[in-house]
Amino acid sequence: MKVLILCTGNSCRSQMAHGWLQSFDSRIGVYSAGTQASGQLNPKAVAVMKEAGVDISNHTSDSVEKYLKDEWDYVITVCGGANEECPAFFGKVKKRLHMGYDDPSHVTGTDEYIWSEFIRVRDEIKQGFYQFYTEQIKPQL
Repeated sequence: MKVLILCTGNSCRSQMAHGWLQSFDSRIGVYSAGTQASGQLNPKAVAVMKEAGVDISNHTSDSVEKYLKDEWDYVITVCGGANEECPAFFGKVKKRLHMGYDDPSHVTGTDEYIWSEFIRVRDEIKQGFYQFYTEQIKPQL
């Protein structure tokens, strides 16, 4: 089972989703990428996932170009609001899904508020991807 999670920058939401899905079952090959990959992970995303017991510090921010020739069971976009562009993926894909989440890296305000938004989005991603795992992936393994 191979899953590719896509976003624009591949530094925050797609990385959190990657970490969660991989933590649910090591039999899944999970990858993440971005159409405009930043080349680095958002430090707050790494910290908020570490707080939840999932280490994504060894992940890399990769361009979607790296994965275009591969075959995928699922390609999932995680871009959130209507103002964001979700990447299109034209590779060999059995199923395409969209699971949109707000981008906490664009939140402004106090440090406490920003941190609370990273926690909120992290937990929403966990819930959404756990449901996806239990309903769609686990029955196929």
